Amino acid sequence: MSAVASTIAERVTGKRSWWILLLMLVAVGALMSLAPKNSAAESAPDSLPPGAESARVAAMLEEFPSAGVAPAILVVTRADGAPLTRADIDAVGAAQRRMLAVDRGSVGPAGAAAPPVTVSDDGKAALATVFVDSTISGFTLNDTVKALRASAATDLPSGLISHVTGGPAFGADLANSFSGANVMLLLVTALVVAVLLIITYRSPILWLVPLIVVAIADRVATVAGGVLADWFGLTFDGSTSGITSVLVFGAGTNYALLLISRYREELRVHSDHREALREAWRRAAPAIVASNLTVVIALLLLLVSSLPSIRSLGALASCGIVIAAVFVLFVLPPALALCGRRLFWPVVPAVGDSDTTGQGFWHRIASGVAARPAVVLTAALIGMAVCASGMIGLRVGLTQTEQFRVSADSVDGYDAVSAHFSKGVADPTVVLARTPQAETVLRAVTGVGGVESARIAEAAPNGYTRINVVLDSAPASDRSFDTVRDLRSTVSQVAGADALVGGADAKELDTRQEARRSVDIVVPLILIVVALILMVLLRAVVAPLILVAVTALSALTAIGAGTWLSEHVFGFGALDTNVVLFSFLFLVALGVDYTYFLVLRAREETPALGTRAGMVRAVSVTGGVITSAGVVLAAVFVVLGILPLITLTQLGIIVALGIVIDTFLVRATVIPALFALVGPRMWWPSDLEPAPARQRAG
Repeated sequence: MSAVASTIAERVTGKRSWWILLLMLVAVGALMSLAPKNSAAESAPDSLPPGAESARVAAMLEEFPSAGVAPAILVVTRADGAPLTRADIDAVGAAQRRMLAVDRGSVGPAGAAAPPVTVSDDGKAALATVFVDSTISGFTLNDTVKALRASAATDLPSGLISHVTGGPAFGADLANSFSGANVMLLLVTALVVAVLLIITYRSPILWLVPLIVVAIADRVATVAGGVLADWFGLTFDGSTSGITSVLVFGAGTNYALLLISRYREELRVHSDHREALREAWRRAAPAIVASNLTVVIALLLLLVSSLPSIRSLGALASCGIVIAAVFVLFVLPPALALCGRRLFWPVVPAVGDSDTTGQGFWHRIASGVAARPAVVLTAALIGMAVCASGMIGLRVGLTQTEQFRVSADSVDGYDAVSAHFSKGVADPTVVLARTPQAETVLRAVTGVGGVESARIAEAAPNGYTRINVVLDSAPASDRSFDTVRDLRSTVSQVAGADALVGGADAKELDTRQEARRSVDIVVPLILIVVALILMVLLRAVVAPLILVAVTALSALTAIGAGTWLSEHVFGFGALDTNVVLFSFLFLVALGVDYTYFLVLRAREETPALGTRAGMVRAVSVTGGVITSAGVVLAAVFVVLGILPLITLTQLGIIVALGIVIDTFLVRATVIPALFALVGPRMWWPSDLEPAPARQRAG
């Protein structure tokens, strides 16, 4: 162990280490009191890549007369499904006038004028549109839409049902669904971790120390994330905040479990609890730092994506993971040193306590695997392959209405609009073309399959004209995407038009295409980085390559099984756009944590016992802590289901399932079986076998 590491271990465990604890707590208090609150932390994620064609259209629309406004759509039907009467239609007009009287932000003259009430062809629904300031968001938008809904419903005759949908309504419902959700996530996560720590430590007091340390780290990570968001213009939205909290709690608790487990082991050797803690820090810190470094680098690789939501998660979650490791390595040890050996009451480790790792459950598992490695490995790989086959026919991408896990008036309103009007009327596709060629582009657009209607809406001083296009297919459907592609191909052929296609369907198409590109780039980079870190850490080549392959297969197994569960058990029609990338990232980066804990211990034991026996010993010693850490991490990811977006529910299901597979199958059977079959060659070019074993091999 280097002199620097020994010095740090001495400082954070010595008799004066309480000063470190005090200074850290003062710094935390100052940071949390002075840092600005991140108002975007309860908003929905922004996933539109800024360089996409749809993003360019959105930017150009800011120069049009109607810039700065967005339509909120009132749809009214009868509860009995009968056609609307004349009196009903007049009531809809009155509701529209009441909505126009609501404060809707800085709505200019073009936005203040509302189109007349429209009645569906079947006479069973009526639409009324008012315009809302498109620059308002978060709580302001939520309050505005609430006021619009209340004013529309006031004095509406009995028997009529009203909904407010459209872009502002969807944004408000997302903001409202996140309101308070992260606080609930924090409370439930803390409760789950507390229960699992009590079960793990079998102590009524020990669990409090790591839980408090990790909880403070989570709050610091949230504040630091808000500061980073302000500095670098990132989008620290509700889902990013939730995922970051889960990662901080999960990873921080895992690091604490590793350190405290080694501390308890050393207390059986050292009479001075500070010396035991110092030795535990020396032994555990390399694995904690290595695993932390892997997760941080893997998360930072998300910055290569152009999707704002992915980039923000990469930057902010990596910041949170670093803070978790800092608190476990520099705040937790002084707290443990201050409490002393009695913290483990009622089962206090004493010097000379027998080592039971050679007779326990995990020793029996490891010995059984080492005795018949080929049979065990074959059975495990067949099972993993079957689970991974769930990815066959994988459908990626949820529509705007499918993303909610909670009831939303905007979704109900959209469904009502779709049932009685053209499917694309609530949110038309937008085509921008140079004004002299606008009529030519309009004729070309009307001839594209999948276009129900098109009209010239307005011209802008910048020389472009806006054409609103209503598609005949459901938003974010395959047919809508095909129509957008055909529109782009068609208008690009109109000479001198410089036409661009945007709107909601175009945005979703661009987002999905960039998400696929991100997967193609980020996934190989993650595997390469993990392999390189393992090579440096283990000073070997063969073992890292095999371990990375196994970890990737484990991730695919979880994604396949999670896809099947998501579709057939929970009834979700598809995985959301970023679920595959995030799931693979977390499963590989976090799964490698357990690889570090296991294989580093095997490397430590191999010079004395040999590769096969060293791995058996490593599984025996680390099996309990890895299992505890895996259960805690899986549980906190399950808690993501509290948040309102289906994408987070799906992510929680897949990652939790993958961690369980990694903990109980891969680390307990697959890796020990591979080490038993490959033998000393695993450590090539290092030679770790004891001399007698090398002679027998020769």
